[in-house]
Amino acid sequence: MRATTPRSSGRPLALVTGASAGIGYELARLFARDGYDLVVTGRSDKIYQAAAAFEEEGAQVIPVQADLAQYDGVEAVWQAAQATGRPVEAAVLNAGRSIGGAFLDTDLDDELDLISLNVASVVHLAKHVARHMAANRNGRILITSSLSATLPTPYETVYGPSRAFTYMFAQGLREELKEHGVSVTALLPGATDSDFHARAGMANTAFGTGAKKNSRIDVAHQGFDALMAGKDHVVAGDRATKRTALIHRFLPETFKAARHAHKAKPRA
Repeated sequence: MRATTPRSSGRPLALVTGASAGIGYELARLFARDGYDLVVTGRSDKIYQAAAAFEEEGAQVIPVQADLAQYDGVEAVWQAAQATGRPVEAAVLNAGRSIGGAFLDTDLDDELDLISLNVASVVHLAKHVARHMAANRNGRILITSSLSATLPTPYETVYGPSRAFTYMFAQGLREELKEHGVSVTALLPGATDSDFHARAGMANTAFGTGAKKNSRIDVAHQGFDALMAGKDHVVAGDRATKRTALIHRFLPETFKAARHAHKAKPRA
């Protein structure tokens, strides 16, 4: 893990997790373009390449390579933010992953790692961020959930519930923090054109190569705009994605589960 403290620039400071690639990368770039300095984190050393790109947008950037599935990884990220001596005015809790395959076949340790990243690390970092922002009576928090929060997700059996947690967690935290001048927004993207499904081992599914997916740039823009507008949540993607989220309110869970299984089950 490596972090350096930049000189004070007079710009607001944003913290973005999962910023090496995908939606998190695009969100961090939007903050840089909007006049923010950044503390960014990712699990791999790609975070340093991402940080260099954000610096080209005019931001001062502190990159932290850390595994947020580990307690010490979360602490390292927060310590890097605190070391700046500056208030964190926006935080994007975006890091997360999925695991594809039948629950009977998937590895338990891998799934417990997913829960640590998608659930425990969000609660852990949010505790620091929320207390910090409440003390300053100012701040915005964006928590990434997923369209998968609105349905059972067979063949991603642990992922969907982890995102249902982050969605409800964001909604509950939003209500608590209102009186402290802090807003919380949940971001629910549909399938997005990143390496998310490939890393989940889902190349041999309907979510694999060639599948129609939302633009990660569009998803990030919609999330950023919703955060800045103080909205409680946004379903991010094209009209079909937003329509699907609406329809899910009225469909039985058994029907949604069967439909997702058809898409997510590995092909023979």
